[in-house]
Amino acid sequence: MTLPEKKQLLDDALNLYYNRAFIEHDPISIPHRFTQFRDIEIAGFFAALFAWGNRKTIINKSIDLLDRMDNSPYDYVTQANTLDLATLKTFKHRTFNGEDVLGIVKTLQSIYARYDSLEDALIVKDQDRQVNIKENLHKLHLLFAQSPYVAKRTMRHIASPYKKAACKRLVMYFRWMVRKDRSKVDFGLWTNIKSRQLECPLDVHVARIARELDLLYRKANDWQAVEELGRALREIDANDPVKYDYALFSLGLESSRLNA
Repeated sequence: MTLPEKKQLLDDALNLYYNRAFIEHDPISIPHRFTQFRDIEIAGFFAALFAWGNRKTIINKSIDLLDRMDNSPYDYVTQANTLDLATLKTFKHRTFNGEDVLGIVKTLQSIYARYDSLEDALIVKDQDRQVNIKENLHKLHLLFAQSPYVAKRTMRHIASPYKKAACKRLVMYFRWMVRKDRSKVDFGLWTNIKSRQLECPLDVHVARIARELDLLYRKANDWQAVEELGRALREIDANDPVKYDYALFSLGLESSRLNA
């Protein structure tokens, strides 16, 4: 398949699957419940961290957590006292437990005490004042890894590309916060990072279809594979390569259903 043919296939899938209707059954529906910047930032962060496994369960567990925060995540994170935080202790989602959530909330509390937003806390620029996504992801990892509130076990959920992880959930979160387009599925709230600098979240559906289309040859789903796929997608659209995440994911999900 030629590059123009691959582009046509992905564009057709994008036109079919990428619209506001996508939101309802996807974890991105969680931050879409809010209108304020920091509420979206926090709700989106937790929804992304919870995003592995069944999407309905991910959404329900995210709603459960936000209910415990009185559906005011920024106010809760910044103002919660010991009694308020006790509501988190019984939370559980797969390997996530109350200790994990409590440590993350306390760390977010300290971050928002120092910065206006999570974006401000994690932005790293090189000597040419250019944003580096790999460094930004690692900085996000360090914000929690170096926190006195976060247990070592919690860090399995906040990966770093320097540990060869694909960082699928965090890369997806970055896409939610950075991309901005007419469909208004992603939020476009973070302005220091540009859409062209984003990487594609590499889940099993995306990876399988990417390999079938010869967009990805590396066998392991690690950070090198993320960068390899990113280079291939930039050949198709240099300005907004990760819009094709929706196409690859939807094609993969649909083919899995057909083959089930």
